[in-house]
Amino acid sequence: MMKNLFLSLLLVSVLFMNSFLEVQGGKWKGEGTTQNLESIVIGRCYDYIRIVNPAVGEKNCSEIWEAFKNAFINKDPCSILPKDYELYINLSLHTIPPNKSLFWENNHLLVNSFAGRGQRYMPLSDTLFGFFGDLLNWCGQANSIELDYESCPTAEECENNAVESFWRMASITYAQHSSGVIHVLLNGSAVGGAYPEPGYFADYEIPNLQKDKISQIAIWVVDDVEGPDIDSCGTHTVEKLENRLKTLGYDVTCTDNYKSVMLLLCVDYPDDSKCTLSSSAPAAQRGPISSDRGGSWNKLMFVSFAGFFFRFALVY
Repeated sequence: MMKNLFLSLLLVSVLFMNSFLEVQGGKWKGEGTTQNLESIVIGRCYDYIRIVNPAVGEKNCSEIWEAFKNAFINKDPCSILPKDYELYINLSLHTIPPNKSLFWENNHLLVNSFAGRGQRYMPLSDTLFGFFGDLLNWCGQANSIELDYESCPTAEECENNAVESFWRMASITYAQHSSGVIHVLLNGSAVGGAYPEPGYFADYEIPNLQKDKISQIAIWVVDDVEGPDIDSCGTHTVEKLENRLKTLGYDVTCTDNYKSVMLLLCVDYPDDSKCTLSSSAPAAQRGPISSDRGGSWNKLMFVSFAGFFFRFALVY
């Protein structure tokens, strides 16, 4: 009798401890907070105002960090709303130059490279309020002032998590402060189409564009060099996007495989057929070259130019 009672109590204790551990840590499917988050984001803040874009003027990076952290710390990780980041946005906000806004879907790293840290274009990740959190992860814990380094909720587990709400608020703010010619870089090889719905551009950025400040929206649909041509201007999801913007009254243009972006992509694929340069006239011969001048010379010129283009992007 006593033995059975003891085993029953032991089983209940084990089940209780398992439930307790699941609640306290490691219960989410996503990665935990990026290690050294505070040092990283404060460092990024100073990097931005001193080197990347000193034109934004003086900012209190420690105060911005506190506003950022207080948006989600000591709260249920699934109950963070975009408005919780309002103070953070107000402290980090600055002017986005006209004609330099670059929206995107499904090509984050390409956009970062092409924009040149704000020198060519200024996507969300090259504003101070976007630069702060780019490629990082974070979340807090209910009834605790500590960050959760073990795990954080994914969008599938709960949409009102710290990271999702941050990027919604940042996207809304970015759209509201964009002006002039608006550029949109889409991935024509993306599974499901270049213009996803739902998506940040569809749900948070388009609705918050200020029509009276925008002269044109230029869409660029670029395929991966070795990827399929799934979507293009005037077809599938891109056509849907074009129609939506035109219905809203915008002047819209669309270009497939925009040359400047393709040149950057082709740095890594100089021999691919998509990256072959053609010439309407034979190249001038200044010395002995091989008989396959049309192929080797074009490749040499392309690799040299693409290498210069890429180095320029890294420097600036």
